[in-house]
Amino acid sequence: MPPELMDRPRPKPATRAKSAAPAARARGDAPSQNEQAYQLLKDALTTLAYKPGEYLNTASLMDELALGRTPINHALHRLANEGLVQIIPRKGVMVSPLSIDDALELIQVRVANEGLCARLAAAKSTKAEVEQIKDVARRFDEAVARRNLTEVMNLDRIFHEHIAAAARNQMLAEILKVLHARSQRFWALSLAAEGHLAEVQAEHAAIIDALGRNDPDAAAAAVQAHVLSFQQALLHRR
Repeated sequence: MPPELMDRPRPKPATRAKSAAPAARARGDAPSQNEQAYQLLKDALTTLAYKPGEYLNTASLMDELALGRTPINHALHRLANEGLVQIIPRKGVMVSPLSIDDALELIQVRVANEGLCARLAAAKSTKAEVEQIKDVARRFDEAVARRNLTEVMNLDRIFHEHIAAAARNQMLAEILKVLHARSQRFWALSLAAEGHLAEVQAEHAAIIDALGRNDPDAAAAAVQAHVLSFQQALLHRR
């Protein structure tokens, strides 16, 4: 776990499950148990709390998350569709292994699709949309300052989702959603590269600047540089 982000042990998923539900009920917007199980497991997987190659026991997950078998099984099948776990007949559920070669293939596809997305967003985004993207980047910076890995990763995903929404191409947005889901665990690894988060913050600023100027070429170049920076941080770990 990157030392610059974590200065104390991360709470177990059970702690989050038991504390999140009452707060949500108080707001009147409690998520379903299926959604709770999915989000808690996804957070644990993408932040590498569950290690690649580790087998997950349903009974243990029920105890950790304080949720029933049905929502956990539902969540595991969703996560299998996203490539985060593998359901192996007669053996159980295994956290999908990580391969740098897989990451490099993902990055190749992301460079092409993220560049197109940024180009479209720069041409079509409104001032209000750019302000929303800027606000997400500000919250990202605040999460970095708090050393909250889960929030940092979640806000980076939201940052890219807002750009995809501004591009107004639903097919492209769906492709990118899958690519981002498969990339998050690799990003958790890349955060260990010294200075990488500061680079990400500067890259976000460059992307926002290009979108604000409605400059498709600059936006595409800035996003592609952002993705390739992720590649360099991963290769630094080899």
